[in-house]
Amino acid sequence: MFIIYDLIFFLFILIQFPVYLFKGKLKKDFLPRFGFLPRRLNLGRPIWIHAVSVGEAQAVKTLLLELKKIYPEKRFVISTVTVTGNKIVRGYAAADDFVTYLPLDLSFIVRGVVKKINPCLFIMVETEIWPNIIRTLENRGVPAVMVTGRLSESSLRGYKMIKPALKYVLDRISFCCVQSENDKARFQEIGFEPEKIIVTGNMKFDASLAEDIPKEDRQLRDKLKIKETDRLLVCGSTHKGEEELILEAYKKLAGDFPDLRLLIAPRHPERSPGIRDLAAKTGLDAKAISSLRQGEISSGKEIFILDTIGRLLGYYSIADIVFVGGSLVDKGGHNILEPASLNKPVIFGPFMSNFRDIAGLFTANNAAIMLENASELESAVRRLLNNPQEANELGRKGRELIAGNRGATLRNIKIIKVILSRAQG
Repeated sequence: MFIIYDLIFFLFILIQFPVYLFKGKLKKDFLPRFGFLPRRLNLGRPIWIHAVSVGEAQAVKTLLLELKKIYPEKRFVISTVTVTGNKIVRGYAAADDFVTYLPLDLSFIVRGVVKKINPCLFIMVETEIWPNIIRTLENRGVPAVMVTGRLSESSLRGYKMIKPALKYVLDRISFCCVQSENDKARFQEIGFEPEKIIVTGNMKFDASLAEDIPKEDRQLRDKLKIKETDRLLVCGSTHKGEEELILEAYKKLAGDFPDLRLLIAPRHPERSPGIRDLAAKTGLDAKAISSLRQGEISSGKEIFILDTIGRLLGYYSIADIVFVGGSLVDKGGHNILEPASLNKPVIFGPFMSNFRDIAGLFTANNAAIMLENASELESAVRRLLNNPQEANELGRKGRELIAGNRGATLRNIKIIKVILSRAQG
């Protein structure tokens, strides 16, 4: 089975390699994906945490800090798949932490990487099922634990098609801590043993996001020269196809609300020049935030584009209304907990498959506005601008909802301690 998997995965890489090369995604720091690690790497027996991208990387911070309190003698390896996730981790990792990329799941690469890192425990955040990595860890007696596990309906359908082969891999995962009862039922459907699954919740609720904002980020309105009487709409983590809809809605709103300002933060900052061109075509003056100069005179009408990584939370903190992207186009949505934790009224579209349970929780408690289609964006923002009391109430309910759902990190750690104790015993 693993020979066939290796062959299929290798062919996939060969097909994708020219695409990545053409798009400039093969960067020097991606060498660890091909098994190239520092020659003299000596980590002892570290705890290895894998967080695929930005959302998981942010959720890992609290888990990492708590584990360091319990295991102060341990070093930690944190791996990601995406560049943005890697940058997030490097922002909070300690000097003795080893931040890297997950190796490509080919047996001949994985064996060397696992041997060199030599972990005592592997923690995967959310549903990161890599057969060769999991098998190699088991062969070396290293337990693998999944935390904040989730399984969407679409993923469930796909996994069920390969259930016999998948069960062989799942049996080698020591324990699975999932977000909800729905996730627990779905994991059982694909063959995970019920006694090895427990609902512990979502660690993303645990991040103390508001307290993590640097003081200077709270003064960003002054830096952007946004007047005290102005209101700011921040559209975060937007994708291609959404900016056109946002700009169209904003042009209509700006005519009736001259005090409304707009900031767009694309999910991939490298798309910023294209968004600036798109704004120009619609008659709007857009400025990249990185290009703003101290003392520059503001027209009071320009819109802003956030073209750097790791600053979105700060801009959420100065927003009056937040729209979370990846939800008006079918990208699965993005993390609505960040702005909600800051008491901000949150709007998102219908495509929230990656955060289905969280989105459902918020809408069921009237703590956010979910649009049925893109045309409703303008009316939703207009409604909140005309009803500041409703906007404040949405923000308050969202914050309370987060407070009531915290605790997943500590529940996960209880399981981790048991698994690690058994392995070391």
